[in-house]
Amino acid sequence: MGDGKTRRTDTRDPRWSRERALKILFQADVRGVGPDQVVAHLDEDEAARAILDEVDDLADDRVLLPPMAGEPGVEVERVDEAGERTARARRQTPVADAGAPLDGFTRSLVTGVHDHRAEIDELIARYARRWQISRMPAVDRTVLRLATYELLHESTRPAIVIDQAVILAKGLSTEDSGRYVNGVLESIRRHLADRDGPIDVDGRVGIDVATETGDSDTQGDVR
Repeated sequence: MGDGKTRRTDTRDPRWSRERALKILFQADVRGVGPDQVVAHLDEDEAARAILDEVDDLADDRVLLPPMAGEPGVEVERVDEAGERTARARRQTPVADAGAPLDGFTRSLVTGVHDHRAEIDELIARYARRWQISRMPAVDRTVLRLATYELLHESTRPAIVIDQAVILAKGLSTEDSGRYVNGVLESIRRHLADRDGPIDVDGRVGIDVATETGDSDTQGDVR
């Protein structure tokens, strides 16, 4: 590109990476386990990754994956035979790269949300419009956490972060969720703009190394 700005090299599809990160964080939330435990389970089980990729609705806060060893209240060594048949059947679903290993961007997002959870939740709570985070649908608060982390700690343009978060909320939750997520994140974006400096015409806060061509995210330094 000639300006020192490069495409992300830790993902082939940032949108898909975000969706996977969202589902991992959502699954950890509804199961009451750490996201690192979900990641470790997915690293070991291609069928579980395929199941995760196949899910297209999180609105009912349902558990997505078979029980995991070490999960509170669960003692399992493996998925039972019926579960294995279900996993094999779901792997036939024509989802692009279903069951592929987790990429670096997915891992970075999951780890970042987990490591900065207190900071993220404090900011969401400030602009949650009288909603307590604990009372939000799990998918909505997970979308907000994921996008807020990216606004705070990744170099993606804020306009892209918010747009992708709204798409995820509408696609995996409800139309109302999309509108709500947009409103909260726009308030957070303005807060960060006031804190960090003016927003340029592309919707970037302060000095932002990210650029975008077409549908692909780009970044300065791959994390």
